[in-house]
Amino acid sequence: MIERLLKPSLILAALLALPVPPALAQATESQAALPKPKAMKVGDVLSGELTAMRSRARAKGKKGPVYQLVSEPRRLPPPSGLCNLENGPETFQIVPAGDAQAAQLKSHLGKHVALKVESVACAEEAGQYSEAVVTKWSLVN
Repeated sequence: MIERLLKPSLILAALLALPVPPALAQATESQAALPKPKAMKVGDVLSGELTAMRSRARAKGKKGPVYQLVSEPRRLPPPSGLCNLENGPETFQIVPAGDAQAAQLKSHLGKHVALKVESVACAEEAGQYSEAVVTKWSLVN
């Protein structure tokens, strides 16, 4: 009778004595291992692979080109900061100011590009695919 009562408690004590499972240890290590985002200032260069999507982002519901650049995490200039993300935005929506800039980006699709950023902010509107929006920029050769 006593053996039946002690057996479950001995199993529980043995389980509690085991070390922390590897999955839990990895979760805490991955949070500590997040790279610290680089601070971004006006005039800094943002580089990464350029992709394109179609969207109704322009006025009057017209379809227009939407470009996206995936880069390393960045801390945006104040007041934007980290855009309510743990590690800063990694995806940047590139907004062409006109047809000339759109044509310039179109020729670099799927390639690694570098852009000199003049104006950037956190994405706030519904329908934006990226975490941050670059509205003023120039292509760096």
